Amino acid sequence: MARKSWFRYFQYDERRETPAEARNVLLIVAGLIAAVTFQAGVNPPGGVWQDTKAGPDGHTAGRAIYSYKTKEFYVFLISNTLAFSTSIHLLVSLTHRFPFHFEVILATASMVVTYASAVFAITPDDLVKFRYILLAAAVPFAIRFMLQVYTRLTMMDPPYQNQIVQPVQSNGENA
Repeated sequence: MARKSWFRYFQYDERRETPAEARNVLLIVAGLIAAVTFQAGVNPPGGVWQDTKAGPDGHTAGRAIYSYKTKEFYVFLISNTLAFSTSIHLLVSLTHRFPFHFEVILATASMVVTYASAVFAITPDDLVKFRYILLAAAVPFAIRFMLQVYTRLTMMDPPYQNQIVQPVQSNGENA
């Protein structure tokens, strides 16, 4: 008897799960990722300085301690922002045409603004390169847009061609 691996057992199987079940699981996972990455952006690794110290090795209260390791902090910040914006994109996409979709978009947009303001508040002014953070936030949306454009351009039939209903003339013949 061939033994089935645990990994294959837990993979999505369209014969066992419905799309609604898969969507619910994705909503939970995306919500957890959004919560974790939001918290990491608001309260970065190492915390923030509690006091201000003048001098060449000084720091400012409220700034991320980790931000003084410039390259490492950028890797963290860009990766965290990419994960956060991907999870937000997934949440908005999976709730499309749901009741209260406008409210979901409003809440997630507010969460994105809060995340961005917190990241900019804890990052030293001379360190922040806003274009990198904004680019990281835009990547999931840009990739999805390009995939949809590519799919539309490479389709054999124009979209909805097979679903167009021809009007029937009064004598019973198609126009």
